[in-house]
Amino acid sequence: MKILRSYVLTECIVPFILSLIVLTCVFLLGNLINLANLVINKGVSLTTIGKAFVLYIPVLVGYTLPIACLIGVILAFSRMSSDNEILAMRASGIHLSRLLFPLMIVGLIISLFSFVLNDRIIPYAHHEQRKIIKSLGTSNPTALLEPGMFINSFDKFILFIHKIDGNKMYNVTIYQPQENKPTRTIIAKKGEFAPIPGSDQIKLKLIDGTADEPNLQNPDNFYKLSFKQYFMTLDLSQKNQTVDKKPKSMTLKELENEMIRLERFYIKDTGKLRTEYFRKITFSFAPFFFILLGFPLAVITNKREKSANVVLAIICVAIYYLLSLGCEALGIKNVVDPAVIMWGPNLVAAVAAVILNIRCVS
Repeated sequence: MKILRSYVLTECIVPFILSLIVLTCVFLLGNLINLANLVINKGVSLTTIGKAFVLYIPVLVGYTLPIACLIGVILAFSRMSSDNEILAMRASGIHLSRLLFPLMIVGLIISLFSFVLNDRIIPYAHHEQRKIIKSLGTSNPTALLEPGMFINSFDKFILFIHKIDGNKMYNVTIYQPQENKPTRTIIAKKGEFAPIPGSDQIKLKLIDGTADEPNLQNPDNFYKLSFKQYFMTLDLSQKNQTVDKKPKSMTLKELENEMIRLERFYIKDTGKLRTEYFRKITFSFAPFFFILLGFPLAVITNKREKSANVVLAIICVAIYYLLSLGCEALGIKNVVDPAVIMWGPNLVAAVAAVILNIRCVS
């Protein structure tokens, strides 16, 4: 049985490695276009772009690793099944569940590696890559404005912008934390921004919103001021050497600390941080469930062409990732607790894998 286990695992290794390399290279090509634009149109050095390109690799491996696990298992067992090797094992009295056990062990090992990858390696690579890109535009403070993240780069203010189109902003929230006082909040439906020439400042024009203004009779309290237009200046002079971390650039511990820090300032909109926290955990187990799913899919339908098997794997992956995106959106908007909803794709994959494996080994 030891020889058989080694044979099965060996059969899976080659298609797994090839799938991982091919998929990663395909995704890299898409990012290469954006990096090439910096070299051609902005005169950025190839050395700098090369570093950014290398840092993309672990980020992409985080996505391609589960897919490679599924494709590797499906291709390996489809080949064995079409060559009647699976039939010969059954005829020899070998129960297929004995083939599944070593795959489960390998799946757990890959998932543990994926956990380290998502918690440590990818956040580091993602942040370093952003630092390189941001350093290219330090002369332009507006480069620090990014949608969908808390921006701590400006002195005294925390920004959250839902959408940026050119120099236009949409659904803008600006927080001004104050020691021993409530956090001042400014909310606007739209806005415009422009750098102030010769300085590390940005001028904001906010449109249609409300602002917390100090009550002159009681400075510790605010009153709501509605406005059609509101002008303010953000200063970067004290913080232009740092690049704040996006949620994807944070480790689990950093995400936890950031949520605590925001809640201390009475900022309750932490859905994006909580969703990313549980996404890192749940997505790390995707290789394990993909391996469990790939085994019965290959064995049950044993006479397909390899191309058909790859298409089947892509369909399974597409369903999983679409479910993940849907659950992530629900978690960010706090429709459902991220601690629950982010397990949804894994639960669906687990149920499908259990049903198919029972049918396969029976």
